[in-house]
Amino acid sequence: MPTNEQIIKAAGITTGDVTYGLLNAEQSRTFIRQTFEATPLGALVRHEMRRSKTGEIDKIGIASRIVRKKTENVDAQSDGSVPVVDPATGQVTGYRAKPNFSQVTYATKAVRLPWEISEETLRENIEGEGLEATITNLMTTQLGIDMEDLHLNGDENMENAAAFSASEAYSAGDICVYSNKVYLFTAAHAAGAWTGTDAVAIADAADIDFLKINNGWIKQIENGGHVYDASSDASMSLNMFYGALQAMPNKYNNGKLRWLMSPHRAQQWELFLLNQGLNSGANFPDSLYQSPASIPTVQVPRMPDDKIILTDPQNLIVVNTYDVKIRKTVEGKEAIMADKRFYVVHLDSDPIIEELDATAIIKGIQ
Repeated sequence: MPTNEQIIKAAGITTGDVTYGLLNAEQSRTFIRQTFEATPLGALVRHEMRRSKTGEIDKIGIASRIVRKKTENVDAQSDGSVPVVDPATGQVTGYRAKPNFSQVTYATKAVRLPWEISEETLRENIEGEGLEATITNLMTTQLGIDMEDLHLNGDENMENAAAFSASEAYSAGDICVYSNKVYLFTAAHAAGAWTGTDAVAIADAADIDFLKINNGWIKQIENGGHVYDASSDASMSLNMFYGALQAMPNKYNNGKLRWLMSPHRAQQWELFLLNQGLNSGANFPDSLYQSPASIPTVQVPRMPDDKIILTDPQNLIVVNTYDVKIRKTVEGKEAIMADKRFYVVHLDSDPIIEELDATAIIKGIQ
C-alpha cells in the first residue's frame, strides 16, 4: 500500500493501488475527492470527513444590526442605559455581540459497489491485464456519478412503494408501482381501476433500491426550504426565477447563489429565449441565457428536468467517514471455481444542508 507521502506527491491514486483493505485517512480523502471530481456539482459542494457515522456539524452565525452607539468612558447596555455590575465578580458588564452557535445533524448510510471480471475476459481482450485497471477506473468514476445522483434524488419514502392495487384507496402524496414505474398520486384515488390522470411517474421501479437509501437535497428542500410551484405556468418564464428569489430571504442573496438545473432544462431556457426573441424581434443580453436574474447557472446532469434548485453550492454538504474500503480477491472457492476476480468498494455518506432557509426550489416546470 502506498504511503501518505507518496499519495500527496502524486496527482491522485487509482483503485489498483489499494485493492485489498481499509484505506488510511489521507487515502480516504484522496479517493473521496476523486469520486466527486467526476461530476460538475461534486467539485462545488462542501465535503466533510468524520470518524463517527452519526454526529453534528457545527454552524456559527452572526446576527445583523449589532452595532451600538458609543458613549465615552461608558460600557453601555444594548439600550444605552447604565451598565450593570455583576454582584459575583464586581465587574461591569455592558452590551456584547455574540455569535450564534447551532448544529446540523448527520447520519451516514453505508453503501457498496461490487463487480467481477472473469479471467477469460482479461486474457482475450485487446488490453490484456490493462482491462482490469480500465474497468476499475470506470467503476470509480461511476461511483462518483451515482453518489451525486443519490445525494440529489434520494427518497427514503421509496421504501413504501408497493404494487398498485385496485382494491385500495390512495391519498394525494402516496406512491405505488404500476407498469414498471413508480407513481406519485397528485389527488385522492378511490378504490378502483388505474386511470393515470391522478398520478405522475417519478422513477423507474428498478431504481427503488437505489433511491430509498436516504433523503437527498431535493427532498430536504421540498420539505423544509422555499418552494416555488410552476406547475400552473404554461411554459418557462423569468417569473419563476424571480419568484424563487422572492421566496428566499434577501440576506442570502449575496452573490454566492447558483441555479442548479439539468442540461435539458438549461437548453430549454435557451430555446425559450430564442423563440421569444424571434417572435417579438427583441435581442436579449447574452448574460440572460447563462445567468437568469443575474445568478449563474450550473448544469447538473442528475437534476430532474422539471426542477431547479437555488442555493449557494457550499450550503450543500456531503458527510463521509474515513471508513472507506476497496477490496479485491482472486482466492476462495467461488473465485477459483468460476475463474473470476471479485471487487467491492465500501463507503458511507449523508447529504445534508447547512441552512435550509438559504435554499429554494422551482418545481413542476413545464
